[in-house]
This record gives sequence, structure tokens and C-alpha cells, in this order.
Amino acid sequence: MNGVWLAIGLAGQIAFGARFLVQWVASERRGRSVIPMAFWWLSLGGGVILLSYAIHRRDPVFILGQSFGLVVYARNIVLIRRRRSRAARQRRPDGARAPAGDPHAPAVRSAPPPSWAARPAPAIGRDLHSRRVCACRRTCLVFS
Repeated sequence: MNGVWLAIGLAGQIAFGARFLVQWVASERRGRSVIPMAFWWLSLGGGVILLSYAIHRRDPVFILGQSFGLVVYARNIVLIRRRRSRAARQRRPDGARAPAGDPHAPAVRSAPPPSWAARPAPAIGRDLHSRRVCACRRTCLVFS
């Protein structure tokens, strides 16, 4: 039975350690320091496995350290998912835009301009109201 728990502890440590490899590769690819979502999921999964191992060993220091870490990892996942959800709501396929003052307000469809109203073409990277617009429109939040 101790061999099984040793394997569980090693698996947890490998999952927990793999998060640093994931973060390093993601940072190298982007040319700047980033923390990808996989980092937090590996932290949470590895932390749960290591916590179960620590409980089996009845090590209060190890249990306390892993318990606090799990709260942090779970909270970061919630915050990231919440931010992504807000960003997805701001990208509307029907062309509606959130009002300029509040990027989190529901979309407002404006009436199309009359055919006689000549509008100048917007500059690249700007919309008709001179607000900066992200080029990718998939992963970035609204600029103010």
C-alpha cells in the first residue's frame, strides 16, 4: 500500500512541476512572461493530488501549505474564466456594441445611417467614434 501512495505522491509532484514547464514554453513562444490557463489547471490538479498524499502521511505542514495553494489556484481560474466570459459578451456577432461609457452594459443597436449621410472611412485601429479597437477582437478586452 505504501508503494501506491508513493506513486500518488510522485504523480502529484510531476503534475505540479509540469506547470513550470508549461509556463516557460508559453513565455518563450510569446517572447514575454505569461501564465497560461494550463498552468493554473496543473497547479490545481497537482495540488489536489499532493494534498491527498499529505493527508495520508498526516503531515500538518504539508497539508496547510497545499490547502492554501488550492484556494489561490481555484480563485485564479474563477477570475480568468469570469474575464473571458465578459470579453466574449463584448464580442457580438450581430455588430451591436456596448455603450461607450460602460463596456459591461448590454449591447445597443443603433439605427443605420440614412443613405445620404456620407461617413468618412474609419482609420485602421479605430472605430467611428475614435475609440481604439483591438485588431484580434478575440482575446483582448475593450480599450478605453
